[in-house]
Amino acid sequence: MCWSATADLVAGAGVAAVGLACVTSVRDRRDLPLAALPLLLGAHQVVEAVVWDAGGGGGPATVVWAVIALPLLAVWVPAAVWCAAPPAARRRLTSLLALGVATAAGLTAGIATGPVTASVRGHTVGYSVPLAHPAVLVAGYLLATVGSLLLSGDRRLSALGVVVGVGAAACFALWRLEFVSTWCAFAALWSVLLLGWVRRRPDSARLPPDRTRNSGVTR
Repeated sequence: MCWSATADLVAGAGVAAVGLACVTSVRDRRDLPLAALPLLLGAHQVVEAVVWDAGGGGGPATVVWAVIALPLLAVWVPAAVWCAAPPAARRRLTSLLALGVATAAGLTAGIATGPVTASVRGHTVGYSVPLAHPAVLVAGYLLATVGSLLLSGDRRLSALGVVVGVGAAACFALWRLEFVSTWCAFAALWSVLLLGWVRRRPDSARLPPDRTRNSGVTR
């Protein structure tokens, strides 16, 4: 995700720090899974620093990297968006969450059958995971993750979905050219934007549970 082990460690620590700020800024339990996403992304970058130090290969760090990047995020993102979304948007998001679960099952099968390997290619790390129907799985992954943000029913989350889609395409192009990996910078940018979303949540999303329960009751 970054261009060296040191860069991954520094970026991972920075993204995790933003994640901690996100989590401590949450005032509604529904927002917690999405707010915690930068913590996962930061840990992911630290794991890749271990892959760099090992020179790639198929060790435990490589497998952990693949598990986080593929099946875990395929479920985590749509599930977190579903939790934070307004009730009116949850029906369509349920379909994307189901797609994420199905995609994660296919990705998990590929990781389980293996082998999962990594190789250092200049300023990037390339990963190899044997997948059945990779084009279908990639499409499902993008629809479940980016699609859930775009269809969240929250204007700011939809804007974040646009940033994710455009940024991921640019990072992938640079990675394919084996020029430099910029995923860590993209993760940092997205995490900062997510922190802004957490801190700008409308007050109506933060009503204490007992307020609705006790409304209209006269004693």
